[in-house]
Amino acid sequence: MIDTASNRRVGFDDEGDGLAVVFLHGFPHDRSLWSQQRIALAHGVRRIVPDLRGFGASNAVDIVGNISMDDYADDVISLLDTLDIDRAVLCGLSMGGYIAMAIWRRYPDRVRGLVLCDTKATADDDAGKAMRNETIAFVRAEGSGALAERQLPKMLGATTHAQRPAVVDEMRAMMARQSVDAMVGALTALRDRPDSRATLSTITVPTLIIVGDEDALTPQTDAERMLELLPPSAGARIEVIAAAGHVTCVERPAAVTHVLADFFASFDVLGH
Repeated sequence: MIDTASNRRVGFDDEGDGLAVVFLHGFPHDRSLWSQQRIALAHGVRRIVPDLRGFGASNAVDIVGNISMDDYADDVISLLDTLDIDRAVLCGLSMGGYIAMAIWRRYPDRVRGLVLCDTKATADDDAGKAMRNETIAFVRAEGSGALAERQLPKMLGATTHAQRPAVVDEMRAMMARQSVDAMVGALTALRDRPDSRATLSTITVPTLIIVGDEDALTPQTDAERMLELLPPSAGARIEVIAAAGHVTCVERPAAVTHVLADFFASFDVLGH
């Protein structure tokens, strides 16, 4: 835990030596989303895993109605500054992917590589914005636990729902323990996030796209559209994780860890 210049408490893990990788969780999660990768990727990888503002052990100072993807991006850069890390690979899932793209747009010199997991480049359309507003009203009225139950059907793939009850319980508990303030702030940022398609066309660092083949929220077609927008300089590829939905790193942790380990090892080979 640290206090930033803004008097904000930040919960994070910082373990290991080697290639610095920042793991960014989605909505409405916390840093435990990446626990299995944090443990498994112990060789040659410095794992920095923060709770985003208001989630997990990070507090929610001035969060409600007053936060954007750029603010989350600035928080990550502030953490890197505190840890004296000049450049890092950013690995973001869903909302974490939106934040990773915002960091590239604002601070490209701080980015060594990108992993975009179960995310997309487009902004919310009018129907999407209306749904965010309805969800804000719902979570304010019903609370975090009710939103967790509402999110679960699409958060996880059909195979996970049918065969991995412990994962279903884990995700239900993770989502239910987040504060309403954090959820409202994130939903506002999600609603108002910019379109990142033009940002993708500027990426010049190695980029990996990961998507679950059962992802109902950001399906494989979204991943393929991102790949089409990335320039040759990104050397991008897609890895499709079988029998996984929107949270691939929890639903198929060993498969995702294998893909990540291979990608991270390439930085030494390529000299990036």
